[in-house]
Amino acid sequence: MNQWTREARYRPLSDLAPEVYQLMKEEVRNSPWRFSFHIQPPTGLLNDPNGFVYHNGTYHLFYQWFPLGPVHGLKYWYHMTSKDLVHWFDEGAALIPNDDPDSHGAYSGSGFVKNDQVHVMYTGNKRDAEWNRHTSQIVGHLRSDGRIEKHLPPAIPEVPTGYTEHFRDPKVFQHHDTWYCIIGAQRDDLSGCTVMYQSLDAENWTFMGELNTGYDQFGYMWECPDYFELDGKGFLLFSPQGISPENDRYQNIFQSGYLMGQPLALPELTFQHEDFVELDFGFDFYAPQTTLAADGRRILVGWMGLPDISYPSDRFNWAHGLTLPRELTLENQQLRQKPVRELISLRKETLYKQELELVDQLLPAQAEIFELELSQLQLSSDQLEVKLRVSDQEQTVLRYDQQTRRFTMDRASSGAEVPALDYGTTRSVTLTEPLHTLRVFVDRSSVEVFLNDGEAVASARIFPKTTSQGIVLTGDATAHLAIYSL
Repeated sequence: MNQWTREARYRPLSDLAPEVYQLMKEEVRNSPWRFSFHIQPPTGLLNDPNGFVYHNGTYHLFYQWFPLGPVHGLKYWYHMTSKDLVHWFDEGAALIPNDDPDSHGAYSGSGFVKNDQVHVMYTGNKRDAEWNRHTSQIVGHLRSDGRIEKHLPPAIPEVPTGYTEHFRDPKVFQHHDTWYCIIGAQRDDLSGCTVMYQSLDAENWTFMGELNTGYDQFGYMWECPDYFELDGKGFLLFSPQGISPENDRYQNIFQSGYLMGQPLALPELTFQHEDFVELDFGFDFYAPQTTLAADGRRILVGWMGLPDISYPSDRFNWAHGLTLPRELTLENQQLRQKPVRELISLRKETLYKQELELVDQLLPAQAEIFELELSQLQLSSDQLEVKLRVSDQEQTVLRYDQQTRRFTMDRASSGAEVPALDYGTTRSVTLTEPLHTLRVFVDRSSVEVFLNDGEAVASARIFPKTTSQGIVLTGDATAHLAIYSL
């Protein structure tokens, strides 16, 4: 097992002989639990999605990447492109942390299109001799060779008075003729918030102040903010750290969610909003980022993992993936998240498709990588269970209680253990309406569940054996069931 000293974590990839890195890639490629249809790192650790933007027929999606192992260290931006949000092409490392302001990492940021060219804005991370953190915000643009050219010196070279060096993750957007960026921050009193800057050219930025919300003391840091408007409502997404569990809510080490309200008042920086809502009630979801699709849909992608949690794949020198892209819609004043419609192109063989009358138990198919869609559900028993990736020793259980409308995901027996037992092995949500639709995407080491056409969503990493392929439905119900291999 590697000893991840500070020196090892901040060693640049360029120090590694090409043949050594090639061997690392081969080891990872041949390791268990590699995804079939999710974005994943070629080696090392993936975390936050970055720079998500659509331009001239192509989606650009970057992610935080430490190439040398399944730990956090010297971060690069890795670049993926797609024409359809389903099939992604590997463009390699695009942003290299090799300048003084980002000498200890090119941290998270966003993408935007200016003058018909993809631009980015990201946080440069630098440590001094005493290992004190110094953060700055750097603008760059994507060159034709796929690399990002930095516009140095940094556009925002220092943290404003009143905030610590935990000041990062700029999300840039344009309102009328003015550019704005919203940044995750920590106040000097160690409470989380967001601040905003404005610019006429997206290069020279002026500090506006703190965004005023009704959450003055809500965790010690707000990461990865995002602001957009949808059907006349404003949405502020962010990932607060330091929130205590509250019934079924806030069960993970860190959370991700949103505030919905009236459109942000600019330049007053006031945001009238409703309560904070988590985006995903599962085990593994963090740092989401959105963009506009070619046709105006608002698309979200998240990191299917969490900080400070280890995973069974770590021992094979890789960690994490990104979620499937989700379309966000506003229906009956509720934000819904649905898998983008393009994902139906993943379907290969139809394993099962018919109206069913479920009495007690059904074993409709065997599959490792599949989509399951249960619709028009009419339940006559008190409970419905859907068990996935089942063998004699392993199963991932989805359980719905009709009386309470409570839906639970249970990964206690899903396979190799995710060593996060302090945070429990079940996650639950109470639905606003009876369960009528269940759509599940299962990859080699993940499950993503969409309930009631996106009313609630759960993401989880699981690590079963490849031979655990059973699918079992238990309960009394009528429904339409379809299962497709992917």
